[in-house]
Amino acid sequence: MKVFNTTAVCLPNKHYMVDLTSRVVEIKKLVDDGKYFTINRARQYGKTTTLTALKQVLQDEYIVLSLSFEGISKGGFHSEGEFVQTFSRKLLDLKEFYGVDIPDQVSKELLKFCKQDLAAPKQDELFRTLRRWCVKSQKKIVLFIDEVDSATNNQIFIDFLGMLRDGYISRETDGLPTFHSVILAGVTDVKHLKGVIRPDEDHKLNSPWNIAADFDIDMSLSESGIKGMLEEYDADHNTGMDTAGVAKEITAYTNGYPFFVSRICQIIDTKLVPQYFPDLSKAWTKAGVDEAVRIILSEDNSLFDSVMGKLEQYPDLKLQLRNIMFRGDTVAHLPDDEAQKQLRMYGFIYNKHNVVAITNRIFEMRLCTYFIGESKKNEDLKRMASVNKTIFVEVDGSLNIPLIMEHFIKEHNRIHGNDTEEFLEAEGRERFLTYLAPIINGTGTYSIEEQTSNQRRMDVVIHYLGRRYVIELKIWHGERYNEKGEKQICDYLDYFDLTVGYMLSFNFNKKKEQGVKKIQIGDKTLYEATL
Repeated sequence: MKVFNTTAVCLPNKHYMVDLTSRVVEIKKLVDDGKYFTINRARQYGKTTTLTALKQVLQDEYIVLSLSFEGISKGGFHSEGEFVQTFSRKLLDLKEFYGVDIPDQVSKELLKFCKQDLAAPKQDELFRTLRRWCVKSQKKIVLFIDEVDSATNNQIFIDFLGMLRDGYISRETDGLPTFHSVILAGVTDVKHLKGVIRPDEDHKLNSPWNIAADFDIDMSLSESGIKGMLEEYDADHNTGMDTAGVAKEITAYTNGYPFFVSRICQIIDTKLVPQYFPDLSKAWTKAGVDEAVRIILSEDNSLFDSVMGKLEQYPDLKLQLRNIMFRGDTVAHLPDDEAQKQLRMYGFIYNKHNVVAITNRIFEMRLCTYFIGESKKNEDLKRMASVNKTIFVEVDGSLNIPLIMEHFIKEHNRIHGNDTEEFLEAEGRERFLTYLAPIINGTGTYSIEEQTSNQRRMDVVIHYLGRRYVIELKIWHGERYNEKGEKQICDYLDYFDLTVGYMLSFNFNKKKEQGVKKIQIGDKTLYEATL
């Protein structure tokens, strides 16, 4: 029976996966048009899986040379001769182990390169052999190279790109046959490699890969695609899940990031029964998705490591992201900013209407935990929350949010009672999140709703043991604005199908009345706290 897969390539006959047909059809159009292009996306974003599916579609019409640089050691790029030998061996492997139809004469020449002294074989000789093959071949030849990142800091690879470029230009200007289409796949955007290898301005502007066509095909997984995958799973397991509802919930957390989609499903399928739910029908619910996300956020995996590692390299952007989350700041999208380029390339941020946005809620939640964990500013609040955490949980396992807000106000006044209005406006929301973290850590999670995160208002949604709690954090701007906020949170409660909500206002009026009060608005109950 099929399983969900989060390692290496996903295969339709072995794994539950989103149907990639429409994506492959779009990419095939680029191949049919003879385009050279790069699929550069973040780690674990389905690049290899997509290339594998594309190869299956193309191989009847084209000769597909599907290579990966992942298995090439540093020695393979040590010199031009070693690279030519290694590349030739990889092509010969395609014939010996994968049945690719390479003519005998081409194979003999490639074998000759492999046997020559290391100083002898040159890239131009290799490409002459490949061009002669392209001239004589009845089928057009397409070249895939996956995992190009292992070569991108090496001048030998830059020269290899130059050879591909030369063949492309000769084809376009003089009609000389060469590879019909070339696809390079990896995290790194090879268009910018000249700037890395040779920093002078001329080379920055003259990348050997400036022939590449734009690749703007959406590689994220759609909600409808996730629903289709879940329907296939449910046909095998008869869980009776609401596939549309679960797909919507997964999409809300992941924004279609392939690894997180598969990992959520994998955890629900294999890890939640019977420890958290009695059976799969109870696990494949919104509560099950919440629990799977909680487990993901506690994992130590290479994806989080690579993203956080990049963040540490750019402290200015790291501070900007902190302020986006906790203060509602807006940071302009800067296409030429190196820090933003790196974080976009690694899939951590994206351009949302010309401002920087975090790619998905899971990254955002992990980042929030990271920022709070590294901060030493609110250790007293964090410690008091940890000491009192058991009193905030009711007998039935629900959270007593009004009590949490009461204690936060009390402890905050004791520790930070003399803060200025300006300081509190900047730091208040982060302090509440810091206080909340140790209360729910290990059992629940919380997320900041992106559409409400601004300098005036932030909605925090707590996910705790299958229950959800919506808390609006806002700066007090008068009674009229408060009434507007009450209506907004009531609308938001409707979205989550809840009848009880919470508001915490940071009020700087000297005559304010601090504490928590309960009010009724239609069928909604609100607990309003004022600090």
